[in-house]
Parts: sequence; structure tokens; C-alpha cells
Amino acid sequence: MTAFHEVRFPFSIGFGASGGPERRTEIVTLGSGREERNTPWARSRRRWDAGPGVKTLDALHEALAFFEARRGALHGFRFRDPLDHKSCAPSAAAGAEDQRIGTGDGETLQFRLSKVYESGGASWTREIAKPVEGSVRVAVDGVELNAAAFSVDAAAGVVTLLQAPENGAAVTAGFEFDTPVRFDTDRFEVTIEAFRAGAPVSLPVIEILS
Repeated sequence: MTAFHEVRFPFSIGFGASGGPERRTEIVTLGSGREERNTPWARSRRRWDAGPGVKTLDALHEALAFFEARRGALHGFRFRDPLDHKSCAPSAAAGAEDQRIGTGDGETLQFRLSKVYESGGASWTREIAKPVEGSVRVAVDGVELNAAAFSVDAAAGVVTLLQAPENGAAVTAGFEFDTPVRFDTDRFEVTIEAFRAGAPVSLPVIEILS
């Protein structure tokens, strides 16, 4: 049965991964030479090649064990994006006011974690499904809540408050997070002679979209 395993790909290997988000844009050139651009995708999807992080035979063995335990592409797992794994900049510490995740109405208790990407007056909001357990901080109207005042579903990215925020109150959060992925191959193929000669291993992973 297909499942998601709440385990993270070895960070020591994944730190050397190459990749990032991709989008799909359909471009039609009209007879006038002008372009019409559209996208069938509502959001981006991330891909990485984790192979470049495999530097030693022991690391190769660790990656092989992880691959086999996930049954290749069958089961999903957590992956830490070396560049984008916080509600803030990579060099900063996550703060309770990093991201606005909702507005109080006096009744709602649950809020889904999200991260906004902004540039030049445009923005895109990404839902965060796999926060790192113990990393989530929450504030209501700028006042940080005690950890006992809320709970976090780390497998779904949902924060539940014990008391509903008042109408119009800003609910914000800061956190670290992983990306849900699976292997984008069912083959783990490497030649030891080539590996020892410095040839990189290819181990592609792709984001799982819900």
C-alpha cells in the first residue's frame, strides 16, 4: 500500500542536492508576432537531484538503504530544501510574526501554515504541509502564544489554537519545514568504479502535491 513515511532524507546527503521549483508555461506565438502565455499549473513543483551529495561509499550505502526502505518511488518522505526550509531567510531565526496564516473571526481554531513569496508587487502563497516538529511559533495580533496555547499537526501543517482569536485579529506563525517528496525513479544504479573515479550519482526526487 502507498504511504507517506514521516522520515527525512539524510541531511548530510541532501545538503549537496541540486534543483528547485519548476513551473509550466504554455506560450503561443500569434501571427502578429505577439505572445500569449498561460499556465495549466496552479502552483510550482520542486525537483532535486540528491545524488551530488553522495561523496563516500558509506554515504552511498546510506542512500541505498533509504531508497530500499521507501520501495523506490512507492512511498513518500520528507526532504529538506537546502535553500528554502524556513518561514524567513535562511540565515535568520524563525519568528512568530514571519508569515500571516489567517485572520480571527471569533470562532475558527484551526489555521493552515503557509509561506508567501513576494517580489515587485506580485506574490504567490505556498501551503506548508510538513513543518518540523517543535519549530512552530505562533502569535495573535503580535503577541506570541505560549506553546501550551496551541498544537501542531506536523504531518498536515495545521495549527490548532485552544482559544479562537477575536474578529479581525492577525494570526501569524514562524517555522521550519520539509518538502513532501518521493523518488522520481525506481532504479538505484551506480557503477562503483565510476563512482570512485568521481562520477556523480543520480538520485532524482520530486515534490508530492496534494
